[in-house]
Amino acid sequence: MAELSPPAQYEVRATFRAPLPFVFRWCTDYSPEDPTLEKEKFERRILLQKGRKVVYEDLTDTGDGWMWSRTAVTLQPPNRWHADAMGNYRTWSLDYELRSLSDGRTELRLQGVRRATALGKNPPKARLERELRVTWANYAAALERDYRASTREA
Repeated sequence: MAELSPPAQYEVRATFRAPLPFVFRWCTDYSPEDPTLEKEKFERRILLQKGRKVVYEDLTDTGDGWMWSRTAVTLQPPNRWHADAMGNYRTWSLDYELRSLSDGRTELRLQGVRRATALGKNPPKARLERELRVTWANYAAALERDYRASTREA
């Protein structure tokens, strides 16, 4: 049996030009359209979205086979949520925390531990953190566009 790589810890920060309550609602409103916001090609299926619990599955065709994961999210309003993901290539334990900044912006701090499985190994830390920053920059652009639209409607 192949030796699994040790768990790797990651931390990423992102800033949004929107107030914390809007950012929390937006970030925790999981949807099958999320891959479009990330500018990625995978399928997301929401299995449960009730109260403070969300469960979804992601499926990606890698060319070498399917990459699958199921994520269980526990919302901790007003500014936190936790996610545990298990999949055929990796498992994740992720903590998300929002903090209001003095100028009306909101900062997200994401900390996670990722474990590889027998099918995949952890990518280099710098590369994965860079990919996560790009993902959150894509989310920020969509979130800020939605926030601007919501303030025009009010």
